[in-house]
Amino acid sequence: MSTEKTATQSPATEKSAAAAPVVTLAVSALDLGALLCSRVCHDVISPVGAIVNGLEVLEDEDAADMRDVALDLIAKSARQASARLQFTRLAFGAAGSAGARLDLGDAEQVVRPVIEDGRTRVEWSLPRELLPKNRVKLLLNLVLLAGTTIPRGGVIRISAAGEGDATGFVLASTGEKARIPEGLQALVDGAAPEGGLDAHSVQPFYAGMLARDCAIAIRFAQEGDTVTISTPG
Repeated sequence: MSTEKTATQSPATEKSAAAAPVVTLAVSALDLGALLCSRVCHDVISPVGAIVNGLEVLEDEDAADMRDVALDLIAKSARQASARLQFTRLAFGAAGSAGARLDLGDAEQVVRPVIEDGRTRVEWSLPRELLPKNRVKLLLNLVLLAGTTIPRGGVIRISAAGEGDATGFVLASTGEKARIPEGLQALVDGAAPEGGLDAHSVQPFYAGMLARDCAIAIRFAQEGDTVTISTPG
Protein backbone atom coordinates (compact mmCIF):
# COMPACT_ATOMS: atom_id res chain seq x y z
CA MET A 1 0.00 0.00 0.00
CA SER A 2 1.31 3.46 -0.90
CA THR A 3 2.18 5.85 1.90
CA GLU A 4 2.72 9.56 1.62
CA LYS A 5 6.27 10.83 1.91
CA THR A 6 7.29 14.43 2.45
CA ALA A 7 10.28 15.71 0.48
CA THR A 8 12.93 17.22 2.76
CA GLN A 9 15.84 19.54 2.09
CA SER A 10 19.42 18.28 2.26
CA PRO A 11 21.82 20.31 4.46
CA ALA A 12 23.44 21.77 1.34
CA THR A 13 20.18 23.39 0.31
CA GLU A 14 18.87 24.66 3.64
CA LYS A 15 19.93 28.23 2.83
CA SER A 16 17.83 28.12 -0.34
CA ALA A 17 14.81 26.47 1.24
CA ALA A 18 12.56 29.35 0.27
CA ALA A 19 13.08 28.44 -3.38
CA ALA A 20 12.12 24.80 -2.85
CA PRO A 21 8.65 24.40 -1.32
CA VAL A 22 7.91 21.22 0.60
CA VAL A 23 5.90 18.87 -1.60
CA THR A 24 3.87 15.91 -0.34
CA LEU A 25 4.38 12.91 -2.62
CA ALA A 26 1.72 10.18 -2.76
CA VAL A 27 4.22 7.42 -3.50
CA SER A 28 6.12 5.14 -1.17
CA ALA A 29 9.88 4.79 -1.21
CA LEU A 30 9.43 1.13 -2.15
CA ASP A 31 7.18 1.98 -5.10
CA LEU A 32 9.53 4.71 -6.28
CA GLY A 33 12.52 2.36 -6.17
CA ALA A 34 10.58 -0.36 -8.01
CA LEU A 35 9.47 2.05 -10.73
CA LEU A 36 12.99 3.36 -11.29
CA CYS A 37 14.22 -0.24 -11.59
CA SER A 38 11.49 -0.87 -14.14
CA ARG A 39 12.62 2.18 -16.07
CA VAL A 40 16.21 0.93 -16.19
CA CYS A 41 15.03 -2.52 -17.34
CA HIS A 42 12.90 -0.88 -20.04
CA ASP A 43 15.93 1.02 -21.31
CA VAL A 44 18.21 -2.02 -21.61
CA ILE A 45 15.80 -4.81 -22.57
CA SER A 46 15.87 -3.98 -26.28
CA PRO A 47 19.67 -4.20 -26.82
CA VAL A 48 19.93 -7.22 -24.51
CA GLY A 49 17.19 -8.96 -26.49
CA ALA A 50 19.04 -8.18 -29.72
CA ILE A 51 22.20 -9.78 -28.30
CA VAL A 52 20.21 -12.94 -27.52
CA ASN A 53 18.80 -12.97 -31.06
CA GLY A 54 22.29 -12.64 -32.50
CA LEU A 55 23.56 -15.54 -30.39
CA GLU A 56 20.67 -17.71 -31.56
CA VAL A 57 21.61 -17.01 -35.18
CA LEU A 58 25.22 -18.02 -34.47
CA GLU A 59 24.00 -21.30 -32.97
CA ASP A 60 21.89 -22.08 -36.04
CA GLU A 61 23.97 -24.26 -38.36
CA ASP A 62 21.57 -23.52 -41.22
CA ALA A 63 22.27 -19.77 -40.98
CA ALA A 64 26.01 -19.79 -41.57
CA ASP A 65 25.65 -17.05 -44.20
CA MET A 66 24.23 -14.75 -41.48
CA ARG A 67 27.23 -15.10 -39.15
CA ASP A 68 28.77 -11.70 -39.98
CA VAL A 69 25.39 -9.97 -39.64
CA ALA A 70 24.83 -11.66 -36.27
CA LEU A 71 28.26 -10.66 -34.98
CA ASP A 72 27.67 -7.07 -36.05
CA LEU A 73 24.27 -7.06 -34.31
CA ILE A 74 25.79 -8.45 -31.11
CA ALA A 75 28.62 -5.89 -31.10
CA LYS A 76 26.32 -2.90 -31.72
CA SER A 77 23.76 -4.07 -29.18
CA ALA A 78 26.42 -4.70 -26.52
CA ARG A 79 27.75 -1.16 -26.97
CA GLN A 80 24.21 0.22 -26.77
CA ALA A 81 23.40 -1.74 -23.61
CA SER A 82 26.67 -0.63 -21.99
CA ALA A 83 26.01 3.02 -22.86
CA ARG A 84 22.49 2.93 -21.42
CA LEU A 85 23.65 1.25 -18.23
CA GLN A 86 26.43 3.80 -17.72
CA PHE A 87 23.92 6.61 -18.25
CA THR A 88 21.27 5.21 -15.91
CA ARG A 89 23.89 4.45 -13.24
CA LEU A 90 24.58 8.19 -13.01
CA ALA A 91 21.06 9.45 -13.74
CA PHE A 92 19.19 7.16 -11.31
CA GLY A 93 21.86 5.50 -9.17
CA ALA A 94 23.61 6.52 -5.97
CA ALA A 95 26.58 7.93 -7.95
CA GLY A 96 28.92 7.97 -4.98
CA SER A 97 28.46 8.73 -1.30
CA ALA A 98 26.37 11.51 0.21
CA GLY A 99 27.91 14.87 -0.56
CA ALA A 100 29.84 13.52 -3.55
CA ARG A 101 30.58 15.72 -6.55
CA LEU A 102 30.43 14.67 -10.20
CA ASP A 103 32.30 15.94 -13.24
CA LEU A 104 30.24 17.58 -15.99
CA GLY A 105 32.75 16.11 -18.44
CA ASP A 106 31.76 12.62 -17.30
CA ALA A 107 28.11 13.60 -17.75
CA GLU A 108 28.79 14.57 -21.37
CA GLN A 109 30.54 11.24 -21.99
CA VAL A 110 27.48 9.24 -20.90
CA VAL A 111 24.97 11.55 -22.65
CA ARG A 112 26.34 11.43 -26.19
CA PRO A 113 26.21 7.63 -26.81
CA VAL A 114 22.64 7.46 -25.52
CA ILE A 115 21.13 10.55 -27.17
CA GLU A 116 23.05 11.00 -30.41
CA ASP A 117 22.02 8.92 -33.39
CA GLY A 118 21.16 9.48 -37.02
CA ARG A 119 18.33 11.85 -36.06
CA THR A 120 19.46 13.69 -32.93
CA ARG A 121 22.69 15.45 -32.01
CA VAL A 122 23.87 17.27 -28.89
CA GLU A 123 25.63 20.64 -28.71
CA TRP A 124 27.30 20.66 -25.27
CA SER A 125 28.46 24.08 -24.02
CA LEU A 126 28.98 23.29 -20.34
CA PRO A 127 32.39 23.76 -18.73
CA ARG A 128 34.23 20.79 -17.30
CA GLU A 129 33.83 21.22 -13.56
CA LEU A 130 32.71 19.36 -10.46
CA LEU A 131 29.18 19.98 -9.19
CA PRO A 132 27.10 18.44 -6.39
CA LYS A 133 25.99 15.02 -7.55
CA ASN A 134 22.24 15.67 -7.44
CA ARG A 135 22.69 18.72 -9.66
CA VAL A 136 24.49 16.58 -12.25
CA LYS A 137 21.89 13.82 -11.90
CA LEU A 138 19.26 16.48 -12.53
CA LEU A 139 21.06 17.54 -15.71
CA LEU A 140 21.03 13.96 -17.03
CA ASN A 141 17.32 13.68 -16.33
CA LEU A 142 16.70 17.01 -18.07
CA VAL A 143 18.47 15.62 -21.13
CA LEU A 144 15.99 12.74 -21.17
CA LEU A 145 13.12 15.22 -20.91
CA ALA A 146 14.60 17.27 -23.75
CA GLY A 147 14.63 14.15 -25.93
CA THR A 148 10.87 13.70 -25.46
CA THR A 149 10.20 17.19 -26.83
CA ILE A 150 11.61 16.40 -30.30
CA PRO A 151 10.02 13.05 -31.28
CA ARG A 152 11.35 13.30 -34.84
CA GLY A 153 14.86 14.21 -33.78
CA GLY A 154 16.79 17.46 -34.03
CA VAL A 155 19.42 19.20 -31.96
CA ILE A 156 19.63 19.63 -28.19
CA ARG A 157 21.73 22.61 -27.12
CA ILE A 158 22.89 22.43 -23.50
CA SER A 159 24.32 25.47 -21.72
CA ALA A 160 24.84 26.78 -18.19
CA ALA A 161 22.94 29.44 -16.27
CA GLY A 162 24.93 30.82 -13.36
CA GLU A 163 28.17 29.41 -12.03
CA GLY A 164 29.71 27.36 -9.24
CA ASP A 165 27.51 25.15 -7.08
CA ALA A 166 24.51 27.28 -8.03
CA THR A 167 24.90 26.43 -11.73
CA GLY A 168 21.58 25.94 -13.48
CA PHE A 169 20.95 24.58 -16.95
CA VAL A 170 19.24 25.62 -20.17
CA LEU A 171 18.37 22.95 -22.72
CA ALA A 172 16.99 24.21 -26.04
CA SER A 173 15.65 21.42 -28.27
CA THR A 174 14.92 22.26 -31.90
CA GLY A 175 13.29 19.87 -34.33
CA GLU A 176 10.32 19.17 -36.55
CA LYS A 177 7.06 18.78 -34.62
CA ALA A 178 8.71 19.87 -31.37
CA ARG A 179 6.24 19.95 -28.49
CA ILE A 180 5.94 19.89 -24.72
CA PRO A 181 4.36 16.51 -23.85
CA GLU A 182 1.00 16.80 -22.12
CA GLY A 183 1.22 16.61 -18.35
CA LEU A 184 5.01 16.95 -18.25
CA GLN A 185 5.05 20.13 -16.14
CA ALA A 186 2.64 18.58 -13.63
CA LEU A 187 4.84 15.50 -13.28
CA VAL A 188 8.02 17.46 -12.58
CA ASP A 189 6.02 19.57 -10.12
CA GLY A 190 5.25 16.41 -8.14
CA ALA A 191 1.71 15.58 -9.26
CA ALA A 192 1.22 11.87 -9.99
CA PRO A 193 -1.20 10.93 -12.83
CA GLU A 194 -4.70 9.78 -11.98
CA GLY A 195 -3.82 6.17 -12.67
CA GLY A 196 -0.60 6.42 -10.68
CA LEU A 197 3.01 6.46 -11.77
CA ASP A 198 4.43 3.91 -14.20
CA ALA A 199 7.87 3.12 -15.65
CA HIS A 200 7.42 5.93 -18.20
CA SER A 201 6.11 8.74 -16.01
CA VAL A 202 8.44 8.05 -13.08
CA GLN A 203 11.41 9.66 -14.85
CA PRO A 204 10.01 13.23 -15.08
CA PHE A 205 8.57 12.77 -11.59
CA TYR A 206 12.04 11.84 -10.32
CA ALA A 207 13.57 14.79 -12.17
CA GLY A 208 11.27 17.05 -10.19
CA MET A 209 12.40 15.44 -6.93
CA LEU A 210 16.02 16.13 -7.85
CA ALA A 211 15.19 19.75 -8.71
CA ARG A 212 13.51 20.32 -5.37
CA ASP A 213 16.49 18.78 -3.57
CA CYS A 214 18.67 21.32 -5.41
CA ALA A 215 16.22 24.12 -4.45
CA ILE A 216 15.43 24.98 -8.06
CA ALA A 217 12.45 24.63 -10.39
CA ILE A 218 12.04 23.16 -13.87
CA ARG A 219 10.25 25.29 -16.44
CA PHE A 220 9.21 24.61 -20.05
CA ALA A 221 8.65 27.13 -22.83
CA GLN A 222 8.06 26.79 -26.57
CA GLU A 223 8.65 29.13 -29.47
CA GLY A 224 8.09 27.66 -32.91
CA ASP A 225 10.04 24.43 -33.31
CA THR A 226 12.16 25.04 -30.21
CA VAL A 227 11.30 23.85 -26.71
CA THR A 228 13.41 25.29 -23.90
CA ILE A 229 13.85 23.61 -20.52
CA SER A 230 15.37 25.86 -17.87
CA THR A 231 16.09 25.64 -14.16
CA PRO A 232 15.62 29.12 -12.66
CA GLY A 233 16.57 29.42 -9.00
